[in-house]
Amino acid sequence: MVRGTMSEAKQSLRIVIPTFRACDTYAQHAGGDQDDKQRATNMPYDIRFVSTYPPRRCGIGTFTRDLANGLEHFTGEVGQIRIAAVDNNNGPYNIPVDVVIEQYNPESWSFAIRDIITKAEKSANPTIVIFQHEYGLDPDKNGEDSKGTNFVDMAKAFSGEGLTTLVQLHTVLDEPNDHQKRTLQELAEFSDGLILTSENAMAVLESSTYEIDHSKLKHIDHGVRMQHPSEYDRLAIKEKYGLEDFFLVTTLGLLSPDKGIQYSIRAYGRFLEESCTDSQRERIVYLIAGQCHPDFVRVAEGREHQAYQATLTKVLEESRLKWCKAKELEGLYFRQYDVVFLDTFLDEGTFLELYGATNVMVLPYLNMFQTSSGILADTLGSSRVSIATKFNCALELIHSNKPCPGGLVIGRYARGILVDPGEASVEQIAGALDFLAFNQNERLKMEKETHQRGFQMQWNNIAWALLQHIKFVREEKELVIGRAEKFTRDKTSVYHRQRQSGDVYQSVSGVPVPSCVDCLTASR
Repeated sequence: MVRGTMSEAKQSLRIVIPTFRACDTYAQHAGGDQDDKQRATNMPYDIRFVSTYPPRRCGIGTFTRDLANGLEHFTGEVGQIRIAAVDNNNGPYNIPVDVVIEQYNPESWSFAIRDIITKAEKSANPTIVIFQHEYGLDPDKNGEDSKGTNFVDMAKAFSGEGLTTLVQLHTVLDEPNDHQKRTLQELAEFSDGLILTSENAMAVLESSTYEIDHSKLKHIDHGVRMQHPSEYDRLAIKEKYGLEDFFLVTTLGLLSPDKGIQYSIRAYGRFLEESCTDSQRERIVYLIAGQCHPDFVRVAEGREHQAYQATLTKVLEESRLKWCKAKELEGLYFRQYDVVFLDTFLDEGTFLELYGATNVMVLPYLNMFQTSSGILADTLGSSRVSIATKFNCALELIHSNKPCPGGLVIGRYARGILVDPGEASVEQIAGALDFLAFNQNERLKMEKETHQRGFQMQWNNIAWALLQHIKFVREEKELVIGRAEKFTRDKTSVYHRQRQSGDVYQSVSGVPVPSCVDCLTASR
């Protein structure tokens, strides 16, 4: 891996410019207690995550595990990695988990704050705390989901102790309620910055809705597990499961009503009815692999889960689809079924095999504010084509955040197909399946495009980007400005009036220069 450096700052100004080389520190340029500062900067970081973590079955826990595994490769930059696991009776846990937070116990959150601070004080290395924030992990003192301030309280405590704290956001709402808005604003205020997997989410946070300063925001892609599609050969995996000569449509991951499969099942039935002969129908199967989310199963003593299962059964029957549930795929005679539910929690190996075997991945999600999707990221990383609703993460990865009209849209660079959510998706997903099933050349071209994007998102690359951001944040906190004269405006100028009137300058990126820049800095 090549790590470039920037030119040394002019000594007369004593301005420190962060570099991208782990061995370069600001102390080499800034003067002062250089030896102590250099030793501190060259120390590896201890990384402390506050997140769910396996064996808890949660997408954020999987995200944190994969990121931690990526960070482990950088032994010169990372000391130890430890997890404060947000738990809901999902243990027992093993290392790297060394703190367990009982999600619905306020005292457990308070104890975790003290424990993390104590462990950081005892460590010879600087500790970097990284929250994996999701509203649903933050109950209030009465156990009301999504109404707590636990992450904010942690950020306040850690910032008071001088611990570098970053927050990775997994949901950013365009129209938040007062509590949701205040939570992200306070996390930005009391942490060293927010990290997002979506540039679109950054724009939302900078907008008048949240008014969070750009300097507090950082975009880093979601990682992907597949190192190269050749690791999991499609033909070999299909032969293993008796799926050779099948066109395989999949939806993978934990299920709940907002995953939208009640619509994709109807769409699949519509596609079979309108586009396929009886003989073709025998060689096409829709595999829905993954159990219902454990937290959803427990809601209302299981009544909502039972109602959801009844809804799916009704949809399958009305669509006249042959279906079955299975705990494993080996030995299943797929020609008998249109839809197969693999009703089990997917381990790492099974996930990767199913990505490899897939022809088309369907993500019919209903939450358009979702800024992070491991399933979609891994689909691209596996060089597979997806049909996805227009949630934030899909707009980013498939359509490069370009304006997206209503209806079925082939994404920019043809990385996948976007559809509207809910009822409108039924006809649109059916049409997208028709296009992909009967246009092999176009589908293979799209796979090449997804591979190009997915290659950039391997977890090792994401981990390195995070480490460089940590280095930048730490150096910025210790930046030596030097002797500089600050001028206040005593005389109105034509240039100031132009900015106030809205006739603003444009930066290189095309973003208007703010009109509030009313002071200049010059060296003596």
